[in-house]
Amino acid sequence: MTESASVNSLISAVAQYAVFLSIVIAVGVWLRLPRQQKWEFGFTGVIGGAIAVALLKLGGALYHDPRPFVTQHIMPLFPHPADNGFPSDHTLLAMFLAMCVLFYSRKWGIVLIALAAAIGGARVASHVHHWIDIFGAMLFAVVAALAARRAALRLTRA
Repeated sequence: MTESASVNSLISAVAQYAVFLSIVIAVGVWLRLPRQQKWEFGFTGVIGGAIAVALLKLGGALYHDPRPFVTQHIMPLFPHPADNGFPSDHTLLAMFLAMCVLFYSRKWGIVLIALAAAIGGARVASHVHHWIDIFGAMLFAVVAALAARRAALRLTRA
């Protein structure tokens, strides 16, 4: 395998599968929390997940961004449907989990933010997203997590 093929394989792997590492780390942080904070984290995840999906659907309905491999007539690093690229689902999930974790563990939250950025960058490098798709996803994730956090604290402290 050539060096270029190795780099492309790494980029493709991060773009497609690193989100699972985000999930594993978030679950690990959740498992180590005291009971009250587990409830807060859980409510934040459920409420924020619903908000994030709503923002994802609304954003995709209001803004259409053809994927780079469609508009630039280049091959993506992995097979992907030629649907709307805005916003990036993988980046949104990774960033949402990063924000949820950040509320409880600064260290792991920062690690997950860096991982979300790496996932977004890898999806751009794989030619399946533009940067606007990545930044939009990150913004939606932050908004969803912050709104859900407020609601979760009210629900669990009532």
